[in-house]
Amino acid sequence: MGTTLKEKMARLSPERRAAIEAEAERLHTEYLTLQDLRKARNLTQHQLAALLGKSQVTVAQMEKRSDLLLSTLRSYIEAMGGRLNLTVEFPDRAPVHLDGLSEIDVKVPHSRPTAHHPQ
Repeated sequence: MGTTLKEKMARLSPERRAAIEAEAERLHTEYLTLQDLRKARNLTQHQLAALLGKSQVTVAQMEKRSDLLLSTLRSYIEAMGGRLNLTVEFPDRAPVHLDGLSEIDVKVPHSRPTAHHPQ
């Protein structure tokens, strides 16, 4: 029978364990959901709905969607006091920041295309 992750972590020095836990936390914060962002800003769905001029049900639906219009995502982020930036990354080029998309409704997929929704 193999060793569990918990057992392996227990064998590490406190310094090494702390470094691993810090890196895990850093990685986790890079991949937050909209709900996680809202909670991190100490906002309820009702409060965010009021800021957006929408219903709480609409906010709940936005948080569950696998894709959003870019304009919808931008308004959600801006209602919390944030600013949405889009960066395109290619393996052979430096990252490029996209500007000028504020008036365009572009879908931002969060999941892989399916047979029903090819992209």
